[in-house]
Amino acid sequence: MSVEIGYRGSLESFNTHIQEEQFMELKGYMHLFRKRIWLIGAIIIVACTFSAVKSIYYTEPIYQASAKLIVNQAYELEGKGLLDYSTLQTNITIINSYIEIIKSSTIMERVISSYPDLIATANELASNIHVSTYNNSQVMSLTYQDTSYRNAAKTVNSIAKVFKSQIPNIMKVDNVTILSEAKLDEEALPVNINPIMSIMISFVLGLMFAIGLVFLLDYLDDTFKNEAELELELGMPTLAVIAATRKKDTFVSKKSKNQTQVGEGNYVTVSK
Repeated sequence: MSVEIGYRGSLESFNTHIQEEQFMELKGYMHLFRKRIWLIGAIIIVACTFSAVKSIYYTEPIYQASAKLIVNQAYELEGKGLLDYSTLQTNITIINSYIEIIKSSTIMERVISSYPDLIATANELASNIHVSTYNNSQVMSLTYQDTSYRNAAKTVNSIAKVFKSQIPNIMKVDNVTILSEAKLDEEALPVNINPIMSIMISFVLGLMFAIGLVFLLDYLDDTFKNEAELELELGMPTLAVIAATRKKDTFVSKKSKNQTQVGEGNYVTVSK
C-alpha cells in the first residue's frame, strides 16, 4: 500500500514538474515576443503597406466577360422535337468535344478573320478563353479576360457566334444555341485586384516571417538573459545580482550626497 502511494506521489510530482517547465517555456516565449514586439509590428506594417500600394497603384487591372451556350439536340416525333434521357446524356457527353473545338485554331482563326477589329492572335485568343460546364448540364460557359472589359466582352461574344456558326460544318449537326451574351456597357470590376484580400494575406505572411525572424535572432543571440540561464550553463549557484543602473538613478545619488543635515528635518544643499 505504501509503495502504491509513493508511486502515485512520484508520478504527480513528475507531472507537476513537467507542467511547470511548460509554463516557464511559454512565459519565455511571451517575454521574447514582448521584447521584439516593435520588430514584429514594423514587419507587418511594411508588408501590408507594400501589398496595398502594389494592388492599388502598380497592378494592371484585368476584366472578365462571359457568354453562355446551350447544347440542345433533340429528335423529332410526328413533327415535334422531343428530348429523352439518352439524348440528354449524348448532349452532355459531346460537350467535352465542343470544349476542345472552341479552343482549336480553326475557330480562333475564323474569329480573327470575321472580326478584324479584335487586336489579338489566334494563340492569344486560345490562351485567354476558358470554357466550363455546370455540373453535368447542357450549358457551356465561355469566359475571356482582357485589360479592357469592353474588348473582353466583344471577344467572348465573337467566339460564341463563330463557334455556333461553324459547328454545323464541323459536326454536321446544328445543336448549339447562344443562351446569353456579355453586355458591352456593363460596369465591371477587375478580377485580379482585391486590396482587402491582399492586405489580409500580407498580414499573415508578414506575421509568420516576423515570428520566424524573432526565433532566429534569439537563437543567434548567445548572451545570458537572466541568472537562471547562467546557472544552467555554469552549473553553479548565483551569489549576487548587479542591477542595471540608469542615468537618472546616478543623478539622484549624486544630488543626495551634496545634501548636509543641519537640524532635525532640515537640509541644506551645498553648491560647488
